[in-house]
Amino acid sequence: MPATEEVYYTPRYAGHVSIERDEKVCIGCNQCVEACMNDVHAPNPEAGGPPIVLHPDDCWYCGCCLMECPLREEGALKFSWPIEEDLRWKRKGSGELFRVGMTNPPAPNMTPPVGGWIVLRDSKY
Repeated sequence: MPATEEVYYTPRYAGHVSIERDEKVCIGCNQCVEACMNDVHAPNPEAGGPPIVLHPDDCWYCGCCLMECPLREEGALKFSWPIEEDLRWKRKGSGELFRVGMTNPPAPNMTPPVGGWIVLRDSKY
């Protein structure tokens, strides 16, 4: 009789933590709980305690929880995308680095591409 193999389920991003909370800074306002569309966060059963990250694998990496956190600048809630979704770009003139979902994104680049803008309604395509 063959030996039984044990099978384990691992999350999609094994070892990756998308949401980090500093319990010393968080005031337990639960605004992140209300903002999350997937119920990743849950209120702490202890009154005034920081919310709990209950379902980290269900996170869509949208950043709604981070945007609603009143103490995000102080580090109460930190958010990190998986390495393949952590898109960054650099502005040539100033050398500033930007990322998708950042709190204060730069204005869009409205410089027309080489050859000008293509207007599809006037095009033969």
